[in-house]
Amino acid sequence: MTIEIRNPAKPSDIVATYSETDPAALPGLIAAARSAQQAWARVPQPERGAIIGRWLDALAARTDEIARAITLEMGKTLAEAKGETGKSLSEARYAVARAANPMGEVLPSQRPGTLAYTIRRPRGVIAGICPWNFPIGTPLRKAVPALVYGNAMILKASELAPGAVAIMADAARGILPDGIFQTVLGGGGLGAALTDTPGLDGISFTGSVATGRKVAEAAARNLAEISLELGGKNPAILNDATDLDAALNQIYASAFAVSGQRCTAVSRVLVAQDIAQRAIDGLITRAEAARVGDGLEDGITMGPLVSADHLQTVSGFVERARAAGAVIRAGGDMPTHNTGGYFHAPTIVTDFTPDMEIAREEVFGPVLAVIPYQSTEHALEIANAVSFGLTSCLYSEREPVIDTFLSESQSGMLHVNGGTFPEDHVPFVGVKASALGVGGSNGASTQHFFTSEHMVYRKARV
Repeated sequence: MTIEIRNPAKPSDIVATYSETDPAALPGLIAAARSAQQAWARVPQPERGAIIGRWLDALAARTDEIARAITLEMGKTLAEAKGETGKSLSEARYAVARAANPMGEVLPSQRPGTLAYTIRRPRGVIAGICPWNFPIGTPLRKAVPALVYGNAMILKASELAPGAVAIMADAARGILPDGIFQTVLGGGGLGAALTDTPGLDGISFTGSVATGRKVAEAAARNLAEISLELGGKNPAILNDATDLDAALNQIYASAFAVSGQRCTAVSRVLVAQDIAQRAIDGLITRAEAARVGDGLEDGITMGPLVSADHLQTVSGFVERARAAGAVIRAGGDMPTHNTGGYFHAPTIVTDFTPDMEIAREEVFGPVLAVIPYQSTEHALEIANAVSFGLTSCLYSEREPVIDTFLSESQSGMLHVNGGTFPEDHVPFVGVKASALGVGGSNGASTQHFFTSEHMVYRKARV
């Protein structure tokens, strides 16, 4: 079967077709990966790093091609797509460098003449299951650490935006050994079949909480190591700021980059009562100034949503909020376009209560809910009263407020006086329903996921 990809800005345009993977092929792919991994693991790590570096160089040379594929398939602006590609390659190079750091530790032994120490070995065959919102970023974040630590990877691209992964696979030919990096393509059924197929040593999944639960159940059945990066309902607490406009610029960018289709997007602004009206007015002004349209066009600041289904989901959140009594202060309705694209205006919602759906559930679109608060304690209570715990940010120049936020905000990533954009060389982590298992990107926990620990007791003679 083939999968047709349509441009979300112009749905009548078919921009690519791909062959869907037959689930019956999965056992053979895993067997091939197992065979290739055994040889790959014997390659010295610095040599593996050099090989992967050549692959990354080949991808960097195709930046424009990758970015265009991303914009055509999932809709983000071309500038965002190029930014994603550059950032992803930077993250990948940090991952290669980190793998050259010391692994293991020397421990005191209870036995005379014995040296006790740990070593780490490649885990084996890893499955990576990727979402559509970062078509090159998430696949590289999974594949590069897996490979540089000596594993084989079977990577499932999203069926909505697989072009970047197809370019990854094409660029790998003649650089990576056969079988060590394989890609598959299909929807949720293929993902379920992959995670249920015996022979995987680890599963790295990025996506929704509901699907993440199913992946975790499959991993448990097969006793595979698990890494889940899931959703968020990320708060920005705007307590005080000498430069309010600068803070609002950062909050707006954190909320509406990639049309809000980021797990780290700010979706709630909790603002101190004394500056609430100024903050709301400033966010409305910024939302109304946005230029929504085809991401390939000059001057466009926000592209379409990825699909008609997702547009309906986002619109449904807004309409239910309105019906429940919330006020839509900007956006709410789709801009008028003659292309039939899946466009949604940046939307500001106020006058709701913290228990309403719009304040608690992940919208994953260009919708920002703003609620005033009376005290820092009240703000943190609202911020933490959700099931998610991915990222949060605080704007304040008061040390006691900052200290309280850093100790009490229930998020894996904490930002003070900055937006929710992760850096390239650091861990990407969540708590609560936002993650399970180890973190992603470039933390020590990434090494722990992609390698297994072994205890060595070594004596010189009997």
